[in-house]
Amino acid sequence: MTVAGNRNYIDGREISGSELAGLIERAEELRASRPIEGQSTLTGRSLALIFEKPSTRTRISFEVGVAELGGHPVVLRGDEMQLSRGESVEDTARVLSRFVSAIVIRSGSHENVVTLAENASVPVVNALTPMYHPCQALADLQTLRQRFGTLDGLKLAYVGDGNNVARSLAVAGSLAGVEVRVAAPDGYQLESEVPAFLTDDPIEAVDGVDAVYGDVWVSMGDEDTAEQRRADLAPFRIDGHLLSHARQDTIVMHCLPAHPGEEITADVLYGDRSAVWDQAENRLHAQKALLEYLLAD
Repeated sequence: MTVAGNRNYIDGREISGSELAGLIERAEELRASRPIEGQSTLTGRSLALIFEKPSTRTRISFEVGVAELGGHPVVLRGDEMQLSRGESVEDTARVLSRFVSAIVIRSGSHENVVTLAENASVPVVNALTPMYHPCQALADLQTLRQRFGTLDGLKLAYVGDGNNVARSLAVAGSLAGVEVRVAAPDGYQLESEVPAFLTDDPIEAVDGVDAVYGDVWVSMGDEDTAEQRRADLAPFRIDGHLLSHARQDTIVMHCLPAHPGEEITADVLYGDRSAVWDQAENRLHAQKALLEYLLAD
């Protein structure tokens, strides 16, 4: 979504395949030269980082990234703003646009983030909503490129709950030339319109893939149905049995936080196939590249 000439990053479809490739390339440059190169990109600029929901990797990677690029991160919790007392999203967008150069927001409402972008005169970045997690997908693509040297033609199987992460992987993968397969049980699958191969068979999904990807079964807001979700998703656990149906060089990915013994076993999460910790680090580099792109003069 690009509004009123601004660059935004809301669902990942705002950029082209070539622009995505450029972002990944720049993220790799920033990783290799950290923290010297690019430190002055945001000098004199302040960015609002709004977190309505708890966050570890997203908050820290954005806060550190803005600082390393020479900017000033203004970190705000939802209950610290007048939004929590009834001020409209539209008015919040108009006011923040007078103070900061960009707005990064992690929200429990995708609709509110869209409204914020429609009314802001500065770039807005979706740092997670129930519908999309596009910044995570950027880091995931960077991780795949590190491991395989290219993205074009790679195959990735997402196994488990068809959630915001799975949806963003499908969108980003379609732009980057990565075949994304999503294996989920009935009631947990993505909508048929997403650019991914959908199946209810995890063994079918992992056959011949370069990477197997998992996420938590019980996300924030799912606590009331936690036991049912665990029962429904148990056949989709990433473990040695599932990986025996993939290639021997298939890597394992997870966006964290992980719950070893639920969606992934400890031996896999901490094993030789795991690329999980590279993914976590790459949140920093990919988001720095994204901010440079969005705020380029």
